Amino acid sequence: MFVAATLGSALAFLAARHVVRSSIERRVAGNERFAAIDRAIARDGRRIVFLLRLSPVFPFNLLNYALGLTRIGLVDYCVASVGMVPGTVLYVYLGSLGGQAAVAASGGSDRQLLTWGVRLLGLAATAVVTILVTRIARRALAEAAVTEGAPR
Repeated sequence: MFVAATLGSALAFLAARHVVRSSIERRVAGNERFAAIDRAIARDGRRIVFLLRLSPVFPFNLLNYALGLTRIGLVDYCVASVGMVPGTVLYVYLGSLGGQAAVAASGGSDRQLLTWGVRLLGLAATAVVTILVTRIARRALAEAAVTEGAPR
């Protein structure tokens, strides 16, 4: 799933880079905020993209195209996409849990209740870690924006 997500995001990134970047550059030529963001991503792109990928708040599809408009290289962009892994694990786990819930709804036992308790505990732990990582990523992105001088 991660490989497919990375390939899809790379295609969107490349489409933005090679199809619309030049026209967008002309439109935002005087925009200091975009220029500051572009400089920050050019300087520390791998870290910033990784942090953006950790945060499920940012819509990935829009992010793929937006990052294609910046000066980050394709290799750094793809490597930093490893930040999608925690969210992907959470979504796959939720899907698996839903499927298993449907099977269990057809009949249960004491052993199934214990198994479900462990699964729900795992889900809660995964959700807590995802929330913590999101907060850390937001804080780091805000610090990068302040450091670069871009308004938040």
